[in-house]
Amino acid sequence: MRMVDLIAKKRDGGTLTQAEIDWMITEYVADKIPDYQMSAFLMATYFKGMTDAEQANLAFAMLNSGDRLNLDEIPGVKVDKHSTGGVGDKISIPLTPLVACLGVPIPMISGRGLGHTGGTLDKLESIPGFNVHETEAEFKAQVQDIGQAIISSSGDMAPADRRIYALRDVTATVESIPLIASSIMSKKIASGTNALVFDVKVGNGAFMKSQADAEKLARALVSIGHAAGVDGVALLTDMDQPLGVTIGNSLEIAESIAILKNRGPKDVRELTLTLAAHMLVLGKRAESLEIALGMCEDALKDGRALKAFKQLIERQGGDSRVVDDPTLLPQAKYKVPVTAATDGFVTAIDSNALGIAVMQLGGGRATKDSVLDLAVGLVLHKKVGTPVTAGDTLAMIHADSDDIDAVAQAIQAAFTIGPVAPVKQPLIKQIIK
Repeated sequence: MRMVDLIAKKRDGGTLTQAEIDWMITEYVADKIPDYQMSAFLMATYFKGMTDAEQANLAFAMLNSGDRLNLDEIPGVKVDKHSTGGVGDKISIPLTPLVACLGVPIPMISGRGLGHTGGTLDKLESIPGFNVHETEAEFKAQVQDIGQAIISSSGDMAPADRRIYALRDVTATVESIPLIASSIMSKKIASGTNALVFDVKVGNGAFMKSQADAEKLARALVSIGHAAGVDGVALLTDMDQPLGVTIGNSLEIAESIAILKNRGPKDVRELTLTLAAHMLVLGKRAESLEIALGMCEDALKDGRALKAFKQLIERQGGDSRVVDDPTLLPQAKYKVPVTAATDGFVTAIDSNALGIAVMQLGGGRATKDSVLDLAVGLVLHKKVGTPVTAGDTLAMIHADSDDIDAVAQAIQAAFTIGPVAPVKQPLIKQIIK
């Protein structure tokens, strides 16, 4: 085979065979195909797309380029959750102990934030001492002992995906749905999970801006999972405003603790419970979503989920006292209100702009090597649909510098205030199996 022929085939709208895809990935990882040819293939794929079989075969080829965890020795159906990323999306943190305390093992391999979206690992590292780096043996032992672990990916998992993703980032091909889906699934299948719940965000703060594109991605993820023998369900969820009321690493941990104490914002609670219920059904611990929801609500009310979170923190070297005293989390030096200029209702919030504002405060990465300030962020006082009087606080900035005038102006501009309250939009827009 020749790479130039595969590029031409895809450029002309052809369908690559499994053998062709396997050869391409094997040769690329072996440095026998140069980056410029792989870049050309990625651009051809961006424009011509892939069939369901092609994107599944690409996921499997990238999966087979590295190690794959075998979790068969851990009893039960192992279930994981993946979010496509959003602003204020801290759901993995309360979700993991909630599901684990109800008997479903959660072997979660998570990522870090880049740009306007936060990362689960960064948030957890705001807990003093919390270690996200474990060996495979430690990871397996922890899931077997306490039913949960949240760690960073091994460098040996799906190395082809890591190299191809770096190319996509600099060749304007990140937005290709087949490339996104195969990238996600190569890593998730490599983690050894038996079932997956996908939280596919849609809206101005999400990677997928339209529901049509989000649905395409959700169907691609579920399809690849089925081809791999991994059961799955995808929820399309709203990201036209931040999730919850906090954006920023330690602030989101505090909000997650509130959820586990059966408090916290309604949207975070609703999404946590809904995703948890689907995970319980996939994990064969509940026969229906209704039964699963009741089990989850009980675990929040009686403290089991909170206790499980303390176990998770302690097992990974963190200071579990933060659960009872969130002031032990990193605290910002300054708290500065951003106020409304006019009366009315909040009709829209530019989530992307708020995510970028937190990044500019130091709470997110402009590049992969950026050093984070884990204390900074925003606490929202108003969300879409709430009434506003001029002078009301829209958001409170938590900062470690008092030079934040430009950031404050950007935050104020992110809120649209109009004379009429908008029609309330559902948090969960669609479920795809």
